Amino acid sequence: MNSAFFNAHHSPIGAFATFTLGMKGPKGGLGLELGGPADESVYVGVEDREGGRFQALPFFGGPHIPASDYDVEGLSDLAYQSALRPFADSDIHRNFGAAVDEWSAGDLNFKIYSPPRPVPAPEAEDAKGVLAPSLLVELTLDNREGTVERRAFFGYAGSDRTVGMRLLDRDGLTGVGQGTSVAIATADANTYAGLAWQPEAVLQPKLAENLGFMLGSIGMIVGTVPAGEVRTFRLAIAFFREGTATTGLKTRYLYRRWFDTVEDVLAHTLSKADSLIDESVAFDRRVLTSLSPDRAFMAAHAIRSYFGSTQLLEREDGKPLWVVHEGEYRMMNTFDLTVDQAFFELAMNPWTVRNVLDLYVERYAYEDSARFPDQSELHAGGIAFTHDMGIANAFARPGRSGYEQAGLTGCFSYMSSEELLNWVLTAGLYVHATNDVSWATGHEKTLLACLTSLENRDNPDPSKRNGVMALDGARCEGGSEITTYDSLDASLGQARNNLYLAVKGWAAYLLLEGMLKSIGHSYAAARARTQAVRAAATVVAAKDADGTLPAVIGEGVDARIIPAIEGLAYPSVVGLANDFPELLETLRHHFKSVLQPGVCLFPDGGWKLSSTSRNSWLSKIYLCQYVSEIVFGEAPDALADQAHVSWLLDEDNIYFAWSDQMVAGKAEGSRYYPRGVTSILWLAEGHDPLAHIRSLLTGN
Repeated sequence: MNSAFFNAHHSPIGAFATFTLGMKGPKGGLGLELGGPADESVYVGVEDREGGRFQALPFFGGPHIPASDYDVEGLSDLAYQSALRPFADSDIHRNFGAAVDEWSAGDLNFKIYSPPRPVPAPEAEDAKGVLAPSLLVELTLDNREGTVERRAFFGYAGSDRTVGMRLLDRDGLTGVGQGTSVAIATADANTYAGLAWQPEAVLQPKLAENLGFMLGSIGMIVGTVPAGEVRTFRLAIAFFREGTATTGLKTRYLYRRWFDTVEDVLAHTLSKADSLIDESVAFDRRVLTSLSPDRAFMAAHAIRSYFGSTQLLEREDGKPLWVVHEGEYRMMNTFDLTVDQAFFELAMNPWTVRNVLDLYVERYAYEDSARFPDQSELHAGGIAFTHDMGIANAFARPGRSGYEQAGLTGCFSYMSSEELLNWVLTAGLYVHATNDVSWATGHEKTLLACLTSLENRDNPDPSKRNGVMALDGARCEGGSEITTYDSLDASLGQARNNLYLAVKGWAAYLLLEGMLKSIGHSYAAARARTQAVRAAATVVAAKDADGTLPAVIGEGVDARIIPAIEGLAYPSVVGLANDFPELLETLRHHFKSVLQPGVCLFPDGGWKLSSTSRNSWLSKIYLCQYVSEIVFGEAPDALADQAHVSWLLDEDNIYFAWSDQMVAGKAEGSRYYPRGVTSILWLAEGHDPLAHIRSLLTGN
């Protein structure tokens, strides 16, 4: 990694909130329910050893509200001489982990703690502590070489134009906030807080009486350290949303069970500081030390971005509702993310996977007919699921998504077949990980309906079925279905007869077979097995003379794709892939043949998902790396890892923290994104990969 200056999330669990920090300038800050950084100045710094001048990490800048907006004739002497400058780049060092992000410069040390922890069920004994919408930071000033008392400070310039900055007035807390939604505070002695237009007005106040200047857009907490001493100040960052959180389906944040104000959150967090620090340090030691430096960086970055998109709500009847927002797009529980994030969630908190599956059945399942391309005749279809549940805290109508549109053949069309496969795959992974056969029994009708719908979307005539989806849903209304690779060409974007979906469908049939057997439906399980055998045979028979596979079967699309192998991940995790040796060998040969310069490799060694597109998704690359290394037994590709790190650290990409969709190494979409936790599969080992990953992530 060639730079310390990249934005990263620092997020509580389930609060849809983030303290984004790392890019120079006012490019981070305290964001609540946003699709990108808050673009606030953040002030983290110390006074010089001589006193009277200050240095800070370079996360500030830009205009503040000038006094001239009020003092139109310039008669006031409110302004302060500039006394704050950034540290030199060469003096700044960063130690970046998944739970601890540490900055040091000169006599300053600044640590942000945000431990990844399993999401407890709401009734769990420790739920309050885990679900507090807050972070902890430590600000240390080493004044052993100083000859005068010196100041250390932490603050930010609020960006919410609807409410003003304020000083906190709760006993035991020294802090600042904006409205009732965000605040920072400390319980340490020898600190004070202030508001101003300039940081110098808080750092060097002419009169302490003026520190409550509520027109000020900057709020800061300042601690003092005597000469010859080292002092660490502990501060909490808290986020809070009062009242109703969503529309379409009325909910509130679940943390409202325990907290009534942002001050409540701050006080609680400061009281738990020791355990938060211990858990953070332990997580990074346990998880990241088993990975190469490049992979440790990418996994840490991705885990942070995932939690920045998480939201735990409570419905009016008291039931919890788990949401992962889709990064910059803020779509809710996008199903083609849910299926890939399931590996991480099943290792950490399987109940959240069940929660999403249940809500899809309850509210976002629908019945649809199907038709062959360029034909008007409707055929039997069956159950399908929407692409998402809504967008930006607005739940969609039942049976509808916030994304899908009729009459299209590309981006924004329906993903009915892909999401049907995703429900089956996610359910299969959940049942395997938990052995929750009673849940599968409770969804008996849904499992049987999924099988019938998959068969019908292959061919309405059972004698003509080949295991591969060939019909588009009637909701397309003359358009055609697409895949999660929605902004890519037909090699991966078209759903019908797509090689990627063919292998994913094979995997879904295998997992469906297992679930149906577990609930006593042997005949239906045999139907699923038949479809899996057909799908495997169709893929194997599609080989060209060189043994590689076309991206779209039987439609003259010459592209070659890496995600042909992606579907192998799901049965591999549950131990079901080994009895299809010819399919595995075909896919192995295809993968090794296409992972070549000029085909599916970029010049820098990064993986190119399609030979005919420069558009690649890192989360999907991570998933395919798991297949390559665990299923095929190939060694990790260190050159590719180096390239993928360089993409994330490209100066054009660092603003949006971890991003997924890269066009020739540039983040052109899917930014600020949660799906990179597919990287957790790099930790997979043994006969039960999820159990091994769980032991590393949770320490149990």
